[in-house]
Amino acid sequence: MIYSICFAALVFAVLVIVHEAGHFAMAKKVGVRVLRFSIGYPPKVFGFRRGETEYSIGATPFGGYVRMLGDEVGEDPKSEELTIYLHELGLDLIGAAREHGPVGASAGFDDDLRAIADRLAAAPDASVIGRQLKPDEALLVNEIRRQPKIDDAIKSLADNPPAALLEAFKQRAFPTQPLGKRVLIVLAGPLANLLFAPVLLSLVFMTGVPMFLPIVGKLAKDLPAAKAGLLAGDRILSVNGNPTGTWNDFSDAIKAGNGSPIKLEVSRPQGGSNTQMTIVITPTRIDQKTIYGTSAPTWIIGVQPSGKETVKHYGPLGAVREACKTTAEITSQTLIGMASIFAGSVPLKDALGGPIQIAQMAGKEAHDGFANLATFTVMLSLNLGIINLLPVPLLDGGHLLFFAFEGVRGKPLELRYREMMLQVGLFLLVALMAFVIFNDISRIVQG
Repeated sequence: MIYSICFAALVFAVLVIVHEAGHFAMAKKVGVRVLRFSIGYPPKVFGFRRGETEYSIGATPFGGYVRMLGDEVGEDPKSEELTIYLHELGLDLIGAAREHGPVGASAGFDDDLRAIADRLAAAPDASVIGRQLKPDEALLVNEIRRQPKIDDAIKSLADNPPAALLEAFKQRAFPTQPLGKRVLIVLAGPLANLLFAPVLLSLVFMTGVPMFLPIVGKLAKDLPAAKAGLLAGDRILSVNGNPTGTWNDFSDAIKAGNGSPIKLEVSRPQGGSNTQMTIVITPTRIDQKTIYGTSAPTWIIGVQPSGKETVKHYGPLGAVREACKTTAEITSQTLIGMASIFAGSVPLKDALGGPIQIAQMAGKEAHDGFANLATFTVMLSLNLGIINLLPVPLLDGGHLLFFAFEGVRGKPLELRYREMMLQVGLFLLVALMAFVIFNDISRIVQG
């Protein structure tokens, strides 16, 4: 079980990094200040600062977040938010001074910042921090010179912010960005998960994918293949003149024929040698139950693969083409599955799995090899991207729903309504998590 948990944590970490990196990269692109990029939730286990952002790892591994400057949409920043911003400006100055030239060992935030303010009073900005002070930084430095303590300087500016400080804050805060930029930042997370799928699949296809050989295994009695004389052990060389390298090629050719007769070139082992022959089979159409509880008409001939495998490698272009095709198929299946759940054709207990089931599946796929684990990761990434687009408060789709209201009304939805909807969203997510965990435990108990 520890083996499965470790691989589940690895898969979740990769997906969280991809998702949050989407938000992070877009926020940086449009000029929003990112305060923290965290993998996992507090308490913090490890962290470091680069530029304007702290990168950290939390003790709770299944999740993560990007914290941006600002809090509530369309409202002036509170004193607490400005205090955080001014503290970040202080860290910027300390970091710039350390990058620009040799400085003494850190004596703490207050002492370091006081020393930098004193040096700036006696020397040009560029000689101390390597560049000119920004207007908001200059306000902070000047206030530090007037106040006996750093905390007093920050509190004074936060409680009575000058117009220049408010303007600088609003230029870098998420809530005060134009609506279009906020939509892009929120949308970037799910899109990163959706785009990650074909990228990872391309790598899988180039590395090599295990596939069944086109060798017949079990045949269904009274179906076309058995009636036409196909035998277990027969190797399918071609279908209608098209070579078949894998069982998928064979299966796809049957389905693409839309019921028309197919001509198979077959190699049959007989007496220590192989005999080639031609067999014509007319597929039959039956209704097969899908994994979503619905029935779908499918053309079949009644055969199963023998289980013998080969590893198929793709070139770069072929890998990208196959990855995009597979991503589209998985996405389509996921959407059909979700529609089936909402329509009630599939019981929730059969359709939904929680962290325990995911951990079990991650361990199994990891045991079966890189390609299986990567494909499993792709499926989770697509599910994560699609689910996050659902218009449920607390999810990215919920934020997009708020933005849609704002676009229609011309102003943000009132804070009290947003808070009510967020509480409903939190209740739904907690209830869903409790249900899937109970469902996982029930599966284990029932065997």
